[in-house]
Amino acid sequence: MPTTESKREDILHSALNLFAERGFDATTIPMIANDAKVGAGTIYRYFENKEVLVNTLFQHYVQLFTDTLLEDYPLDHSIRDQFHHLFEGMVRFTHEHEHALYFIKTHNAAYFLDETSRERFEKLLSILRDFLDKGKEEHKIRELPSKALIAIIFGGFLELYKLIRAGEIEASEELLAGVEESCWDAVRSHE
Repeated sequence: MPTTESKREDILHSALNLFAERGFDATTIPMIANDAKVGAGTIYRYFENKEVLVNTLFQHYVQLFTDTLLEDYPLDHSIRDQFHHLFEGMVRFTHEHEHALYFIKTHNAAYFLDETSRERFEKLLSILRDFLDKGKEEHKIRELPSKALIAIIFGGFLELYKLIRAGEIEASEELLAGVEESCWDAVRSHE
């Protein structure tokens, strides 16, 4: 018989997949329940409503992603080394949590996010902005708005993973190294 914790995890896993694939508004509690193989009432034992469920997911995965990026962060290394660390963190996080980065990207400005979700996302953005600002100060990163640079890096990365998930290209170390170098070339200063 499934434990209470495994039911909750099944609900969270199903909700993440459905929110990532369909979006918040097109995903219903009965869809999540069906996918998680629980009754809709079971979901309401754990989460007051769909907004609480999506905020719980968002906060959890933003915190996990933040922790992944900060783990062993090479603060005293070159901007290029720091970029490599961040890129490797994106790869590792996406391998471990297939739909999570796409979910974060597509829901980070949503109307239903609560204050805690917004604060956690702002902390994540500040890590990336600090890296980019330092790189700009050192004339290693292009003088473009940080939001534009973040969009270039994450947009390309997420599109790559969409192709990998669809089976259109195969993930390999060589491919990922080439994509990292391409993302670096897109944001680095060419002076």
